[in-house]
Amino acid sequence: MNRPQLILAPGKEKSLLRRHPWLFSGAVRRVEGTPAEGDLVDVCDAGGHWLATGHYQPESIICKILSFDSPEVDDDFFRRRLQSAVDYRASLGLFADSATNVFRLVHAEGDGLPGLVADWYNGVLVLQAHSEGMHRQFPLFARLFAELLAPYGIRSVFDKSSATLPARKLHDRSDVSHVDDRFVWGDELDEHEVLENGIRLIVNFFEGQKTGFFIDQRENRHLVQTLARNRRLLNCFGYTGGFSLAALRGGAAYVETVDISKRAIECCNRNVQLNFGTEANHRGVVADALPYMASVDNRFDFIILDPPAFAKNHRSLQQGLRGYRAINQRAIEQLQSGGFLMTFSCSQAVSKDDFQTMVFTAAANARRRVRIVRQLPHAVDHPVSIFHPEGEYLKGLLLQVE
Repeated sequence: MNRPQLILAPGKEKSLLRRHPWLFSGAVRRVEGTPAEGDLVDVCDAGGHWLATGHYQPESIICKILSFDSPEVDDDFFRRRLQSAVDYRASLGLFADSATNVFRLVHAEGDGLPGLVADWYNGVLVLQAHSEGMHRQFPLFARLFAELLAPYGIRSVFDKSSATLPARKLHDRSDVSHVDDRFVWGDELDEHEVLENGIRLIVNFFEGQKTGFFIDQRENRHLVQTLARNRRLLNCFGYTGGFSLAALRGGAAYVETVDISKRAIECCNRNVQLNFGTEANHRGVVADALPYMASVDNRFDFIILDPPAFAKNHRSLQQGLRGYRAINQRAIEQLQSGGFLMTFSCSQAVSKDDFQTMVFTAAANARRRVRIVRQLPHAVDHPVSIFHPEGEYLKGLLLQVE
């Protein structure tokens, strides 16, 4: 097999021997051949012995590893990996759950497919590539998923990769493909209705963030539903209202959803009306969450903070932590005594220790007594490879403030 090779510097093979799926450029002594972005390459130690095969990318992470066991990475390889991912979700009972028909089907490294995310939306499969190598495989993936998911009623496959492959927007490059969000198989539709924990949701595949909805918070939204009865809840960075709908379903006395996006609040209001009619005790607010919280005057006994990633990488970590600390301190200061704060970071660059230290500092600055009620990870359909702990990107805490 005559592929380009990445030859490692002496002693730089240790992470691959631990089966970590990312190879950083600093470990590579030389590149043999002229791989284009997205090509399969073989990784060899300093003595030329094969270690792994993966997708090449001319970045800090120079190769995302697909196989440590064999250099044979072909259609059958991808079929086996996709089948394993489908079987895992089926074993969780997700396809048979009458109350939920939206969940993650492929979670990148957690399913042995770094660079690929696939989410199931009640018969519509949304694919998102985080590498050129995976994006090149989308025609194959559409065919394979159409076969593997036929028993579950697949009707469409949608490619939502434009936001995750930003190089195509920033550079005129001939070695990468142009990416537009589009349906690549089956029926085409702008909006689609799904169910999560019995709650109806409208999803717009072209306009929605991530793959259309924040699927990873399903179990945490269900927890809100169990805690919300008779409480007044403020949902900051509320997007299209997932947490707000759960609180209303749980019997909250009043819910307020705040998001800087007018379109998100419009969709949130539609979702509220779809589930609870026009008389629901809910208000959608288009505003920046941090200054808005300064005006709430202790009106709430439950606040949810689920902001976008403030720290996109380690270079912006300290600035991101300052942003997280500011909103958490403001929330802790504003909560009524005995109230709950559910707070999150989805920044992969922020570790669990970073996050908990940040919350400790915010509580100390606010001079309130705070207890940790529960750690809040992402849902079980987002498995994490034991060899890739970075895949545990979502950090969350349920706190009680006195």
